[in-house]
Amino acid sequence: MADQTNHYETLKISPNASQAEIKQAYRRLVKMFHPDSNQGTSDPEQIIRINAAYEVLGDIQNRQNYDQRLHQICQKTASDRQQRTAAAQQRYQATRKTGRDADEQIEEWLHRVYQPVSRLLFSILASLKEQIEKLAADPFDDILLEEFQDYLNACRDDFKQAHLTFRSLPNPPSLARAAAHIYYCLNQVGDGLDQLAYFPLNYDETYLHAGLEMFRTAHHMYREAQESLGAYA
Repeated sequence: MADQTNHYETLKISPNASQAEIKQAYRRLVKMFHPDSNQGTSDPEQIIRINAAYEVLGDIQNRQNYDQRLHQICQKTASDRQQRTAAAQQRYQATRKTGRDADEQIEEWLHRVYQPVSRLLFSILASLKEQIEKLAADPFDDILLEEFQDYLNACRDDFKQAHLTFRSLPNPPSLARAAAHIYYCLNQVGDGLDQLAYFPLNYDETYLHAGLEMFRTAHHMYREAQESLGAYA
């Protein structure tokens, strides 16, 4: 995994996909990029990546070994991210003005981080139900699917903005609980959007159900953050 290629992303499947789903995705992609099936649109390099991914994921033992290495990489990435965040917090605490009032720190974090992130999260979480109801009219309708994908793209833009804003300023220690709830809410929203994005690829409703469940968890974390802030909110 020296090139950090994610074979699941190459085959456009979930890490929880069954072996049958892996084979189905492989055949679909090979046909899509094969020169005999798509004159003028074939991609030899993509075919190589698809074959390499299937060689690993199509074999149960190879997939287990790969999943273990992937898990180790994810753990290291998370650890590195935590270390960078801790270092940023230390730098912030070391460079802030001496004697700065704690209430001013809280006010700044609420204004610059919590309020904009909360608005973006609410916009994403509150809009999903209506989109799912529209799609339920005919999940195979091309126009409805296109509108659903446009909706997901808009949510991803809001999510990226919320994520960047959340990381822009360390939270005051007194608001650590609320910040933790926002952090986990963002994680659930990001994972939920990933699951929902799989549905237009294969019409598998399990991805819709998984995305909805993650959004429900995100809703809970969002409410917990509001309750944790109490009078501050």
